[in-house]
Amino acid sequence: MLRLISLLFIQIFFYLSLASSATAAEVTGAGSSAAAPLYNKWSEIFQKKTNLKIEYLSQGSSAGIKKIKEKSVDFGASDVAVSQEDLKKFSLIQFPSAISGVVAVVNIPGIKAGELRLSGSVLAGIFSRKISKWNDAEISALNPNLNLPNKGIEVIVRSDGSGTTYNFTDYLSKMSSDWQTSYGKNFSITWHKDLTAVKGSSSIVTSLKKTAYAISYIDFNYVVQDKLDFVQLKNRDGNFVAPSAASFSAALNASAWKSLGTFEEMLTDKPGSNAWPITMGTFVIMQQASINPEKAATTLKFYTWAFMSGDQFVDSVDLVRLPDKVQARAFKEMMRVTDAKGAPLVWSKL
Repeated sequence: MLRLISLLFIQIFFYLSLASSATAAEVTGAGSSAAAPLYNKWSEIFQKKTNLKIEYLSQGSSAGIKKIKEKSVDFGASDVAVSQEDLKKFSLIQFPSAISGVVAVVNIPGIKAGELRLSGSVLAGIFSRKISKWNDAEISALNPNLNLPNKGIEVIVRSDGSGTTYNFTDYLSKMSSDWQTSYGKNFSITWHKDLTAVKGSSSIVTSLKKTAYAISYIDFNYVVQDKLDFVQLKNRDGNFVAPSAASFSAALNASAWKSLGTFEEMLTDKPGSNAWPITMGTFVIMQQASINPEKAATTLKFYTWAFMSGDQFVDSVDLVRLPDKVQARAFKEMMRVTDAKGAPLVWSKL
């Protein structure tokens, strides 16, 4: 009911105006690799229905933020919300599009997906090289029923600016004061010299599969699509949980995203018996005063259609749809976009 009331007028105008914009220029977006499967799926179906083309470039969250600040794309995409300071400084608006999670993945001969259990502090120890063997006492204590190999841990990380890295290191910073002091959280990290750094999620998949006794981190949709062996993580409530749409939703439900419709807070380390510890949102970023209002209007129509008619495809790419209250807040942000002179765009007017 909330959703129907909140979106009724936008929906009416959206379908009335859609036919008149069939000649709109092609829209280009860039950024988050985690969001790429969803945006590509949405754009494929949207183009068939409207003849409007949305081209999305999977280049990492840092690139998406950089390009929208430079005004070289029509929208950027990031797995980390842009700060309020930067939104104001660069005259940007942002809104989330879906929820996902970062997953620790391994390639350990003889150990199947979901069998290995780790805690946040142990994960921080592994990625800082303080824990370097799979049969280390701290790992063994969490896995008394596993025959852990006496092998060195091969650690594979992202070298490029990545929202996945930001969320992962935000979690590690909450789990370990040593990690917070030595590394902190960021889109890119000065990793320990013994780690193998590769560019992009696809390279993480390739490197992990060919490297025995390796561990890395990646967005959940890659875990499913590439059949990677995930690790169970100990959450704030002390339970070992597996990554899934249900465990991402559990973390979301424990946040102000669900209760207040806000989306500024990180979703890592949320309470809840089934909450996944490294849950994250993925965001769309646009210029608030567009230098190309036609393309901006097409972008907004695309995401309007996606929220109203594309929810069914979110699950198909292993992400989680936004709660109604958050979608309503997203539409409020979208309606702030104007042309360069400050006039509201036609797409949002009745």
